[in-house]
Amino acid sequence: MQAGNAHYRTKADVPTQVAVFPLAGALLLPGARLPLNIFEPRYLQMVDETVAGTRLIGIIQPALDGSARADGEPELCAVGCLGRIASFTETGDGRYLIALQGVCRFRVLDEIAVRTAFRQCRIAPFLADLPEQADAGIDRPALLKAFRAYLRANELDADWESVSRADDAMLVNALSMMAPYGPAEKQALLEAPDLKARAETLIAITEMTLAREADDFGSSLQ
Repeated sequence: MQAGNAHYRTKADVPTQVAVFPLAGALLLPGARLPLNIFEPRYLQMVDETVAGTRLIGIIQPALDGSARADGEPELCAVGCLGRIASFTETGDGRYLIALQGVCRFRVLDEIAVRTAFRQCRIAPFLADLPEQADAGIDRPALLKAFRAYLRANELDADWESVSRADDAMLVNALSMMAPYGPAEKQALLEAPDLKARAETLIAITEMTLAREADDFGSSLQ
């Protein structure tokens, strides 16, 4: 997997300890980009230290059950995605605008007691994510059908020229990241074992959402 100027091919290319950024509803996937507006002091510090080091940050959701540690900080989901800072801009008003490029998913082994204001974890990377992901026989027509139906139901449009040019991996991951679903659905998409399963999960979530919206609309007319 290439991210920016760096190549990540084996377990040895991925650090065992990373800074983590708990962010509810956020989804980063291997090969995709996630723009972030950084303004909280501890995460400004995180970016400063990461830019000077590995340039890698772990994007992870707070635990879906809302559980918290004794200090009030949220517990974390078991799986996140490692991203490399591929672009970095200072705004002049104390913020950073960065873009992370997804490298690989990881499993949290344990959280480390650190002196930094930001949290850090010991991780195990998903090694299957590191090679470039070839098209995996996804049902592209079914995916596009579900996507079109969602856009139509919500009176939205898309850049269909860009969609037609995207390969399967780019299409599935981009649609998964831009889909306006909740934390549980985002985590299910992240934890799908492979690209084909992620596409099937995205189709199923979209179809369930459309069916629920249709039921709600029918109920409102009664």
